[in-house]
Amino acid sequence: MADLSKLVIHNDYMTPKSAWENIKHLIPKDKVIWESFYGDGQSGNYLKELGFNVIHEPIDFFNNNVGDIIISNPPFDATKKIMPRLKEINKPFILIMPVSKLCCRYMRDTFSPGEIQIIIPKQRIHFEKLIDGKPIKGFKSCSPFDCFYFTYKMNLENDLVWL
Repeated sequence: MADLSKLVIHNDYMTPKSAWENIKHLIPKDKVIWESFYGDGQSGNYLKELGFNVIHEPIDFFNNNVGDIIISNPPFDATKKIMPRLKEINKPFILIMPVSKLCCRYMRDTFSPGEIQIIIPKQRIHFEKLIDGKPIKGFKSCSPFDCFYFTYKMNLENDLVWL
Protein backbone atom coordinates (compact mmCIF):
# COMPACT_ATOMS: atom_id res chain seq x y z
CA MET A 1 0.00 0.00 0.00
CA ALA A 2 1.27 3.49 -0.87
CA ASP A 3 2.33 5.87 1.89
CA LEU A 4 -0.18 8.70 1.49
CA SER A 5 1.45 10.79 4.22
CA LYS A 6 4.11 11.84 1.68
CA LEU A 7 1.58 12.80 -0.96
CA VAL A 8 1.72 16.54 -1.59
CA ILE A 9 -1.33 18.22 -3.02
CA HIS A 10 -0.61 21.44 -4.85
CA ASN A 11 -3.50 23.84 -4.70
CA ASP A 12 -1.83 26.91 -6.14
CA TYR A 13 -3.78 28.45 -8.99
CA MET A 14 -2.96 32.07 -9.73
CA THR A 15 -5.23 34.69 -11.28
CA PRO A 16 -4.50 35.49 -14.92
CA LYS A 17 -4.46 39.13 -16.01
CA SER A 18 -7.48 38.47 -18.23
CA ALA A 19 -9.65 37.86 -15.14
CA TRP A 20 -9.08 41.45 -14.02
CA GLU A 21 -9.26 42.87 -17.56
CA ASN A 22 -12.77 41.38 -17.84
CA ILE A 23 -14.08 43.48 -14.93
CA LYS A 24 -11.86 46.57 -14.93
CA HIS A 25 -14.84 48.70 -15.97
CA LEU A 26 -16.64 47.65 -12.76
CA ILE A 27 -13.76 48.46 -10.38
CA PRO A 28 -13.77 52.02 -9.00
CA LYS A 29 -10.70 53.98 -10.12
CA ASP A 30 -10.78 56.30 -7.10
CA LYS A 31 -10.32 53.57 -4.47
CA VAL A 32 -7.20 51.94 -3.08
CA ILE A 33 -7.42 48.21 -3.79
CA TRP A 34 -6.18 45.66 -1.30
CA GLU A 35 -5.30 42.51 -3.24
CA SER A 36 -5.37 40.60 0.01
CA PHE A 37 -4.20 37.13 -0.98
CA TYR A 38 -0.64 37.36 -2.20
CA GLY A 39 -0.08 34.10 -4.07
CA ASP A 40 2.85 34.66 -6.43
CA GLY A 41 2.43 38.45 -6.32
CA GLN A 42 1.39 38.78 -9.96
CA SER A 43 -2.30 39.52 -9.39
CA GLY A 44 -1.48 42.84 -7.72
CA ASN A 45 0.92 43.68 -10.55
CA TYR A 46 -1.81 42.98 -13.11
CA LEU A 47 -4.20 45.34 -11.32
CA LYS A 48 -1.48 48.03 -11.22
CA GLU A 49 -0.87 47.55 -14.96
CA LEU A 50 -4.58 48.20 -15.48
CA GLY A 51 -4.19 51.58 -13.77
CA PHE A 52 -5.36 50.87 -10.24
CA ASN A 53 -3.78 51.97 -6.95
CA VAL A 54 -3.03 48.62 -5.29
CA ILE A 55 -1.69 47.36 -1.98
CA HIS A 56 -0.39 43.85 -2.59
CA GLU A 57 2.04 42.62 0.04
CA PRO A 58 2.50 39.23 1.72
CA ILE A 59 0.68 40.26 4.91
CA ASP A 60 -1.79 38.22 6.95
CA PHE A 61 -5.37 38.84 5.81
CA PHE A 62 -6.75 37.98 9.24
CA ASN A 63 -4.57 40.49 11.12
CA ASN A 64 -4.63 43.41 8.70
CA ASN A 65 -7.16 45.72 7.11
CA VAL A 66 -5.81 48.10 4.47
CA GLY A 67 -7.15 49.86 1.39
CA ASP A 68 -10.69 50.86 0.51
CA ILE A 69 -11.83 47.80 -1.43
CA ILE A 70 -10.73 44.16 -1.70
CA ILE A 71 -10.21 42.67 -5.14
CA SER A 72 -8.80 39.15 -4.98
CA ASN A 73 -8.85 35.45 -5.74
CA PRO A 74 -8.80 33.86 -2.27
CA PRO A 75 -7.66 30.30 -1.59
CA PHE A 76 -10.82 28.32 -2.32
CA ASP A 77 -10.22 25.88 0.54
CA ALA A 78 -10.17 28.73 3.10
CA THR A 79 -13.36 30.61 2.18
CA LYS A 80 -15.27 29.24 5.19
CA LYS A 81 -12.87 31.22 7.39
CA ILE A 82 -12.42 34.15 4.97
CA MET A 83 -16.08 35.09 4.50
CA PRO A 84 -16.83 35.96 8.16
CA ARG A 85 -13.63 38.05 8.25
CA LEU A 86 -14.79 39.95 5.16
CA LYS A 87 -18.12 40.65 6.80
CA GLU A 88 -16.32 41.81 9.95
CA ILE A 89 -14.12 44.34 8.13
CA ASN A 90 -17.20 45.37 6.12
CA LYS A 91 -15.58 46.89 3.05
CA PRO A 92 -16.59 46.37 -0.57
CA PHE A 93 -15.09 43.38 -2.32
CA ILE A 94 -14.91 41.49 -5.59
CA LEU A 95 -13.68 37.91 -5.18
CA ILE A 96 -13.21 35.17 -7.74
CA MET A 97 -14.69 31.97 -6.31
CA PRO A 98 -16.21 28.74 -7.60
CA VAL A 99 -19.93 28.84 -8.36
CA SER A 100 -20.43 26.08 -5.78
CA LYS A 101 -19.71 28.59 -2.97
CA LEU A 102 -23.25 29.90 -3.52
CA CYS A 103 -24.54 26.67 -1.99
CA CYS A 104 -22.33 26.71 1.10
CA ARG A 105 -24.11 27.12 4.40
CA TYR A 106 -21.49 29.56 5.68
CA MET A 107 -22.33 31.96 2.84
CA ARG A 108 -25.97 32.03 3.98
CA ASP A 109 -24.92 32.33 7.61
CA THR A 110 -22.57 35.24 6.84
CA PHE A 111 -24.47 37.35 4.32
CA SER A 112 -28.13 38.37 4.20
CA PRO A 113 -30.23 38.08 1.04
CA GLY A 114 -29.40 40.93 -1.31
CA GLU A 115 -25.92 41.61 0.07
CA ILE A 116 -24.02 39.55 -2.50
CA GLN A 117 -24.11 40.39 -6.20
CA ILE A 118 -22.66 38.11 -8.87
CA ILE A 119 -20.71 38.88 -12.04
CA ILE A 120 -20.70 36.02 -14.54
CA PRO A 121 -17.74 35.89 -16.95
CA LYS A 122 -18.18 35.10 -20.64
CA GLN A 123 -16.12 31.93 -20.27
CA ARG A 124 -14.30 29.92 -17.64
CA ILE A 125 -11.30 31.53 -16.02
CA HIS A 126 -8.14 29.58 -16.83
CA PHE A 127 -5.87 29.88 -13.81
CA GLU A 128 -2.08 29.71 -13.87
CA LYS A 129 -0.86 26.58 -12.07
CA LEU A 130 2.16 26.70 -9.73
CA ILE A 131 4.02 23.84 -8.10
CA ASP A 132 6.42 24.71 -5.31
CA GLY A 133 5.90 28.38 -6.18
CA LYS A 134 7.02 27.99 -9.80
CA PRO A 135 4.86 28.12 -12.93
CA ILE A 136 4.55 24.94 -14.93
CA LYS A 137 5.90 25.61 -18.41
CA GLY A 138 3.41 24.83 -21.12
CA PHE A 139 0.57 24.23 -18.66
CA LYS A 140 -2.71 25.91 -19.43
CA SER A 141 -5.37 25.22 -16.86
CA CYS A 142 -8.68 24.14 -18.25
CA SER A 143 -10.66 24.52 -15.09
CA PRO A 144 -13.23 21.74 -14.62
CA PHE A 145 -15.49 24.17 -12.73
CA ASP A 146 -16.91 27.63 -13.24
CA CYS A 147 -15.97 30.64 -11.15
CA PHE A 148 -17.96 33.81 -10.70
CA TYR A 149 -17.01 37.19 -9.28
CA PHE A 150 -18.76 37.51 -5.91
CA THR A 151 -19.27 41.12 -4.90
CA TYR A 152 -20.29 42.92 -1.73
CA LYS A 153 -21.17 46.62 -1.37
CA MET A 154 -20.29 47.25 -5.02
CA ASN A 155 -23.73 48.69 -5.84
CA LEU A 156 -23.84 47.11 -9.28
CA GLU A 157 -26.79 48.02 -11.48
CA ASN A 158 -28.16 44.45 -11.20
CA ASP A 159 -27.68 41.62 -8.70
CA LEU A 160 -26.66 39.37 -11.59
CA VAL A 161 -24.31 40.87 -14.16
CA TRP A 162 -23.45 38.97 -17.36
CA LEU A 163 -20.21 40.06 -19.01
